Amino acid sequence: MKLGFVSAIFPDLGLDEVVQFAAAEDYDCVEVMCWPLGGPERKYAGVTHINCADFSQTAADEVNALCDQNGVEISGLGYYPNVLSGDAEEAEVARNHLRRVIDAAALLGLRNVNTFIGANTRMNWEENFMQFTQVWPELIRHAEDRGIYIGIENCPMLFSFDEWPAGKNLAYSPALWRRMFEAIPSDHFGLNFDPSHFVLLMMDYVEPIYEFKHKLFHTHAKDMRIERDRLNSTGILGFGWSTPKIPGLGDVDWHRWVSALTDIQYRGSICVEVEDDAFCSNLEDRKNSLRISRNVLRPLVV
Repeated sequence: MKLGFVSAIFPDLGLDEVVQFAAAEDYDCVEVMCWPLGGPERKYAGVTHINCADFSQTAADEVNALCDQNGVEISGLGYYPNVLSGDAEEAEVARNHLRRVIDAAALLGLRNVNTFIGANTRMNWEENFMQFTQVWPELIRHAEDRGIYIGIENCPMLFSFDEWPAGKNLAYSPALWRRMFEAIPSDHFGLNFDPSHFVLLMMDYVEPIYEFKHKLFHTHAKDMRIERDRLNSTGILGFGWSTPKIPGLGDVDWHRWVSALTDIQYRGSICVEVEDDAFCSNLEDRKNSLRISRNVLRPLVV
């Protein structure tokens, strides 16, 4: 396994600085964010460390040379929009750019592109699933043709009552994964698994590792802390009772999680995703968040 981090936490650094930081701090790899320039204002989104809109083989060679020089790999390219959005223009922009990210990954000689399935908050679950079966087969074929594997993150993207109950990402549970993988039985269609979202959803984050071991293309390491006093006040139908944390400061048992990954002989990347507001006020705090996360995970990932 390889230990890395998600580059979204460094919107103010260039790719060269991100890679140099990874090398200096004993990280093996980086998941590189590839939003289109002028992307959404959503927190932790819209970060562009590789601009895939006009990406050439020459640009790919320069990126690979940078990584080789620093001894740091790219675990995959990341782009997390809503390709099933109820806003037709937003959905079309997302689909077109996702194709460009897939193309860029192929030029770089990579294996993985990570993203969301998306969802239309004005549709019920079955309607969204039908839309998924109409939109995603072509996107997966685009990836297959270029030798790229699509890893879907399991975040529900549920932040307000306007998005209840399905959020903006259909692929948030094993029950949904089973149906999706049955509908698109492609070896290039799998998961970017993040245990923190299962803590939020009150689900076991270890058992799915065994059932979906052949679909684990990439993983995120983010922690989640359940605020029991708030949960007891609002119930699970409320909001504000969970707090994203860096690894080691929340409720995920990282020894148990990594143990399961070793059981299935997972050989991919574990990339720290920092969305912990306690560490986001300035650049040095964000760097320290990755140093703390490394100290928690490095003894388990060698």
